Amino acid sequence: MVKSAPPPIASRKPSKVEGLKERSNFLREPVATEILEDTTHFSEDAVQILKFHGSYQQDNRDNRVKGQEKDYQFMLRTKNPGGYVPPQLYLVLDRLADEYGNHTLRATTRQGFQLHGILKKNLKAAIAAIIKSMGSTLGACGDLNRNVMAPPAPFKNKLEYQYAWEYANNIAELLTPQTGAYYEIWLDGEKAISAEENPEVKAARQRNGTGTIFHDAEEPIYGTYYMPRKFKACVTVPGDNSIDLYTQDLTLVVITNDEGELAGFDVFAGGGLGRTHNKEETFARTADPICYVAKEDVYDLVKAIVATQRDYGDRTDRRHARLKYLIHDWGVDKFRLVVEEYFGKPVEPFKPLPEWKYRDFLGWNEQGDGKLFLGISIDNGRIKDEGNFQLKTALREIVEQYNLPIRLTGNHDAILYDIEPDNKQAIEEILNSRGVVTNPGQIDQLARYSMACPALPTCGLAITESERAIPGFLERIHTLLDKVGLKNEHFVVRMTGCPNGCARPYMAELGFVGSAPESYQVWLGGSPDQTRLAEAYIDRLHINDLETFLEPIFVFFKKSRKKGESFGDFCNRVGFEAIREFANSYKPRTVSGVGKARHRITVRDDVYDVLKEAADRQGKSMTDLVDEALKLYLKAE
Repeated sequence: MVKSAPPPIASRKPSKVEGLKERSNFLREPVATEILEDTTHFSEDAVQILKFHGSYQQDNRDNRVKGQEKDYQFMLRTKNPGGYVPPQLYLVLDRLADEYGNHTLRATTRQGFQLHGILKKNLKAAIAAIIKSMGSTLGACGDLNRNVMAPPAPFKNKLEYQYAWEYANNIAELLTPQTGAYYEIWLDGEKAISAEENPEVKAARQRNGTGTIFHDAEEPIYGTYYMPRKFKACVTVPGDNSIDLYTQDLTLVVITNDEGELAGFDVFAGGGLGRTHNKEETFARTADPICYVAKEDVYDLVKAIVATQRDYGDRTDRRHARLKYLIHDWGVDKFRLVVEEYFGKPVEPFKPLPEWKYRDFLGWNEQGDGKLFLGISIDNGRIKDEGNFQLKTALREIVEQYNLPIRLTGNHDAILYDIEPDNKQAIEEILNSRGVVTNPGQIDQLARYSMACPALPTCGLAITESERAIPGFLERIHTLLDKVGLKNEHFVVRMTGCPNGCARPYMAELGFVGSAPESYQVWLGGSPDQTRLAEAYIDRLHINDLETFLEPIFVFFKKSRKKGESFGDFCNRVGFEAIREFANSYKPRTVSGVGKARHRITVRDDVYDVLKEAADRQGKSMTDLVDEALKLYLKAE
């Protein structure tokens, strides 16, 4: 007898969102009704369902005026498995950003794009244009599988990378919502022209016998209630941690045989970073090794893990609803046993893996088939035109002229690929003329490895600044490192405006997590390759105290590090007790090589903007540039 999936189990009253999902008629209402209304925003109930369609309702807090309606606008997020963006889709997104958005595109930390500033009256036209250009926003947000990540490097001569891309697409397809609501609402029922569905994936979605699907249901895998919370997945290759594999609900690692052919996958599960300040029952967690699965069984194993979380995840407390809490509460062994029940047989032991390394693939690289790819660093993922820096224009010109596809990275950068070697110089000239640096050696190293979420003014969860604040933080850190004799030191810095952790600060060597206006919780001790969680060192640091807080830590690092030891590894090795002990006894004027504190000067905003552009272009800090300019000026005097 074929076993059907059980109804969701809840001994307590389900959360409000569970009721909204039940009444939505598979994500149709109240969005379908309210999109037709001549209003500036959706109701609170509709906003929850709208997320499944890839959009968040926001308001620009910079424009709030007491007594007036909020400045409602919408963020649209695309779903791009493996970060793949075909040229025609990129050009449509570029146009939509100008036509309906705020004239910028935001590359996300999960290899998608976000459009900000869209008005409700333009939301349908924007989504329709994306769908008709072979794109999608379905499932980019909401309680279901989000964008499936994969290493962005377009190596054509490395089969394991080809397998990672293939199965990222296939897992995304397997777990895509099957409801007709998306096309009914945004294309008036017209199904977009798309590639033929993979028959193997289609068969796997319907295959049952162990309780993984709901029979004769519009959503065979998700059912009426979808997932308890968001579910994040990735596929990678051994050794490549360009996608922060330990932060995912589900990670598949490609395992090949001696001939280089795909044999199966190692499986990790239970990662996740979202938490809430002052609620210790919420926490960041890294994924655990679970098992190995042969390639012919991978879809059934994925379904078994999804079904386990779907049926046993907490649907009463959304703060406790992610898979990481289920595995934490149960333990890995019990989780594996339940997964095996849904899988229908015992799983195989995890295969040995090499050490994980982080790579960003910036600069010019050979892709293995005679063509080239170019990784472009994008500060905080923001593709924009500002003064002499014209990244948005440059990318549009290149994609239009050379019809190049793009792969977005997990560090909100972009890779242009399939470039003919004969076109390299012309593409370089376009980028250089627009103020875009392509040589990784000329990119500021702190900025290169940093990430920040958008935060204020549009994110409704933001407690304080992030994207707009991190450039100033990095400049001040540069100055401080120079002061203590660590001028060329760099490490992974990440910042978020709230504890949800969208820019993954809990894996950083130095993480800033918004905790109050102009204040941050500081996390220390993550690894350069994002394989270890950092720990909270201080709960609230005001931005004015950044230098006095970090200086003793950096001095201790300089004095006591091992040869070649990174900042995060140092903090993890010596421990917080030793760091605090040194900081408490630290006297700035008595430390060798650290002179007295530097004076500060203020420049006008317009001068600051020009200075920053020049510093970015030359790969120098603004402090060094000002120092050089003043010396030349005074010498001329």
